Order: sequence, then C-alpha cells, then structure tokens
Amino acid sequence: MTDQIQRFLFDDFEIRGEIAQAHQAFQQCIDNHDYPAEVANTIGELLIATSLLTATLKFEGKITVQIQGDGPLSMAVINANQDLEVRGTARWKGDTTGLSFLELIGKGNLMITITPENGERYQGIVALEKATLAACLEDYFVQSEQLATKISLFADSQSSPKQAAGLLIQTLPASSENHEEDFAHVCALASTIKAEEIYTLKNDELLFRLYHQEQVRLFETQPISFKCGCSKERCLSSLASLDPTEIKEILEEQESIEMRCEYCATTYSFKEQDLQILFTATDQKH
Repeated sequence: MTDQIQRFLFDDFEIRGEIAQAHQAFQQCIDNHDYPAEVANTIGELLIATSLLTATLKFEGKITVQIQGDGPLSMAVINANQDLEVRGTARWKGDTTGLSFLELIGKGNLMITITPENGERYQGIVALEKATLAACLEDYFVQSEQLATKISLFADSQSSPKQAAGLLIQTLPASSENHEEDFAHVCALASTIKAEEIYTLKNDELLFRLYHQEQVRLFETQPISFKCGCSKERCLSSLASLDPTEIKEILEEQESIEMRCEYCATTYSFKEQDLQILFTATDQKH
C-alpha cells in the first residue's frame, strides 16, 4: 500500500475521520538508526499521529510534534509540513525492553508546535499522563480544541516490511450537543479495529467492515512521504557560524570534520580544502 492519508465523513452524523498508512515513511525514519523496538514503535505512532494532526489543520507551514520526558526515551520528535513530508528522530538510553509507553517516557510532556508561513506561531502542551500516546493526544484535543476525539495508533518495527497506520474520529467543530450517543457508537466500532486490518485493507474496505450500516463518504487521498532536507550546503552554513580559528584547530587534530544528521543518519565529511571558502570569506571581512 502507498503511504497516504484519507478523510471521510459520516453523512448522518456530525463526525469526521482520517485514516492513514505510512509504512515506507516509517521504514525510512528508522533506517540507519539502531533503535530498540519500543523506541522505534513510538516513532511510528508519533509519525502517524503527526500526519493525522496535520490533516485536521488548514494551514501552510510546518508542524512539530515532540515528546520529552525523564525516562529512558528522553525525546522523540516528528517534523512535517502541509504536504505531509515528514522526518523524525529520537534519543534514548539504557534498556527499554518490555517497557510500556509511560515507563519509556517517565514524567513528560507532549508539545505540538505549528509554524505557519503567514501568521503567529502556536504551541500547545499537554502532560503525558495516559497509558498510550493516542490517549494523550485525545486529551490534547479536548483541552485545546474542545473537540471529542478518538485516536487509534499502530506501529510494528519488527515486521517485514515495517508497518505504521492510524485512525482519527472527531466531532465536527460546529456539532450540536445531542450527538454524544452517535459519537460513542462510532468510537465503539472504531475500537474493534485490528492492526492487520488497518495495515493491509484498502480504506473503503476497512470502513465498510467497520461501518457497513452507516453512510460514509471518502474524499481524495493525500500522499505521505519521508523527506529529510539535510544537505552538505546546510552543514557548511552551520560551520560558518564557528570561529575559523576553532575550525582550523579541529582540522589539525583530526584532519576532517564530520557532521551527522540526527534524522536520516547521513554523515557529511569536510576536509580543509572543502572549508577554504569559509576561511576566504573571513579573510575578506578583515
């Protein structure tokens, strides 16, 4: 299946939904990283969660969804833009074998930062107090948007190929107050979904299996893709902020400077001849 997200609406209820699969993007996010299964699966869930969040927002710009805690998994982050080009990374230490989500994170927060191309930057923070990332995100929607939301997240870093998918069910912003029973009904059926179904079934088949008694309208799909954005030029720009004397001292010690991208694990190596442009620019200033 291709990596994609697809919106759907219930014709008879004031409820919308999003369904996403991002198997290849998940694979590319964790490639070249030696993540333990628990950490990798959290990245997969976070990737799907970010995609679902992005699809509920109408903006042009970037979104960052980040977990920070004092447990073995101290940080996990996914960056995305309005085109659902995503990348992610994580930092961990120690043995994570068999740890639950809260044991991995410890005491921590979920931060959602939206940086529109036009307009003010927004950041929402919610404490990570529920047993799953999905439940913590549901809390976020209730607190920040006052929208009843049901989220299901699935990720399997041990399967071949890697798999990540998810489902979001949400009341419409202008919904009436007497639709709680409808929302409970739709969520109860969503809770029966199995990982294998959302990984492998086409969206229309999956939704028919869940809601064959309801009128569900599917909209066009939007692709999800991995895109890091790192480059040798960007690394060179970062080095330009250092004092040239410091750069020369490092080169005398180790002959080259290596910079590794945290996201895609690409390593860029710079020898003295590669950095001459920096020394020349400094000389010209003086």
